[in-house]
Amino acid sequence: MTMTSRERVQAVLNYETPDRVPIIMGVSNATGIKIRPYRGLLKLLNLDVKEQYIYDWPELGTALPDERVMQRLHSDVRGVLDRFPLEVYQRNQNRPEHSPFFDDWGGGQMEIAPEEWFPGIAPIPDATTSDVLENYPWPNMDDPYRVAHVRDQAKELHDVNQYAIMATPWLMFPFERAFEMQGMEKFLMNLAVEPDFAQELLNKNNQLCMQLMSHFLDECGDLIDIIKIGDDLGTQESLMISPRMYRRMLKPLHAEMIAMIKQKTKAKVFFHTDGDVFDLIEDFIEIGVDVLNPIQTSAGKMSDLEGLKQRYNKRIVFCGAIDTQKILPYGTPEQVRQEVKRVINILGKDGGYMLATVHTVMNEVPPENILAMVDAVEEFGKYPLP
Repeated sequence: MTMTSRERVQAVLNYETPDRVPIIMGVSNATGIKIRPYRGLLKLLNLDVKEQYIYDWPELGTALPDERVMQRLHSDVRGVLDRFPLEVYQRNQNRPEHSPFFDDWGGGQMEIAPEEWFPGIAPIPDATTSDVLENYPWPNMDDPYRVAHVRDQAKELHDVNQYAIMATPWLMFPFERAFEMQGMEKFLMNLAVEPDFAQELLNKNNQLCMQLMSHFLDECGDLIDIIKIGDDLGTQESLMISPRMYRRMLKPLHAEMIAMIKQKTKAKVFFHTDGDVFDLIEDFIEIGVDVLNPIQTSAGKMSDLEGLKQRYNKRIVFCGAIDTQKILPYGTPEQVRQEVKRVINILGKDGGYMLATVHTVMNEVPPENILAMVDAVEEFGKYPLP
C-alpha cells in the first residue's frame, strides 16, 4: 500500500516498515543543498524560480528549495525554521559589500571567495574568566520576531497532512556555539586548562538555546513530527573530546535540552553530529535521541554499517549515510546508484532508516548525481527489500 510522505516517515520513527525508504533533503543546513549545485539542479530541470536561502541567510549559502524541486527530489519532509532578530538582517543588509556578516551572538563570517563564507571571527577568543561572560552582550532569545511566523508555517503543512514536518531552529547548541565564541582551538584548550570557565560557557550557551527552543515549541510543538538539534562531536577518526569528558561536561546539557523538548512536544528528537561518534551512541540513546544523523560513513567506526545496524536496530533510527566526500562529488551516476543500493540494503533492512546525504550537498556535487541518488531510492528502496 502506498503511503503519504508523512505516514512513511512516521512508520520509520515508530520502528515499523514503510512502503519505501524515506528521503530527507532540502530541509535544514544539515540536510540541505548549497546554492551552486541547487542552481545546477534548476538548470537540469529547466526550472526558472527565484533563489532563496534557508533562514534568509545568503552567507550560510544553503538554498531554500522551491516546492517543485522538493517534489522532484522525492523529499518526504518539509521544514519549519526560525529567524534572526530583525535588527540582524537590517544591519547585515546595510553593511559594506564583502564585509563580514555578524550574527546575533557576535560571531562573524568572512568572505573567502565569491559566495563562500567562513565562520572565522570569534568574539571572545581570549576569555578565561567569568566576568567576561557576565558582561558579554548575549542575544535576546525573547525577541518575538524569531518565532512569530512558525505556527502559521507549521499549521499550513500540518493541515495539508502530506509531508512530515521537521522543525530546525538555528541554535548550533553548546559545544559548537563555544567554538563560534572562542574558536575551536582556543575552546578545546580551555576544556583542558580552564575547565571551570569552559563549563560555564557551555552552560550559558545551553541556557540561551533552551530559552529559544522553549519559545519555538510553545508556538508549534503540537504540529511537528521531528525536532532537529545537535552538536558536532566527531572527527574523521575519533571524537573531539573523550567519552569521559563528554559524559561529565556535555551530556547533562544535551539531556536537559532533550528532556525539555519531550515535555513540550511529541516530536521525535533528531540529533546531528558529524564524524566518528560510535563511542557515544549508547549515550545518545540513553538521553532520548530518536534519530541519529548524518552517519558519516567515511569516519572511523561509523563506516561499519552492518555493525551499526546489528547493534542498534530498533533502538535508534539512522538518517544519512550517503557519502559527500567521494561518492557524490566525484562518482558517476551509476556509482551513486550502487552506493544508495548498498546503504539501503544494510541500514534499511526492516525499516529504521531515512536516506539523506552526509551533511549538506556541497558545491562539487554534480546535479546529475543528486538525481541519481534520489531516483535510486525509488528503484531500490521499496519494501519488501530484496
